[in-house]
Amino acid sequence: MKKMRGFILGVTIGVIAAGCQSVPFIDAAQPHAIDSAQRRAQFEWNCPAATGQVISREMIQTPSVPMRWTPPERAEYTIGVAGCDKRATYLVICAEGGGCVAGGGRTNQ
Repeated sequence: MKKMRGFILGVTIGVIAAGCQSVPFIDAAQPHAIDSAQRRAQFEWNCPAATGQVISREMIQTPSVPMRWTPPERAEYTIGVAGCDKRATYLVICAEGGGCVAGGGRTNQ
């Protein structure tokens, strides 16, 4: 009986631990990246209707330098934004715990 109780306890803990896994950073930051590019285009074009979508995304490799401080994980997104008869692509960098920054748009007209 004790073996069965231990087995059930182990399975229960395993199921709980599997359910608590966090979302990968690149997935969690994606809505913020889209929002950053979209807001920048809306401002630059004076176009509140501009909307964005992800064209590509990847994690940026942190340099392996021996030091005490490790830089945060970063993700790079290419976001396409369209609206008000304009289109552009924005390079957006998001740092874990630091928000996202949208670089200058490259107009595709």
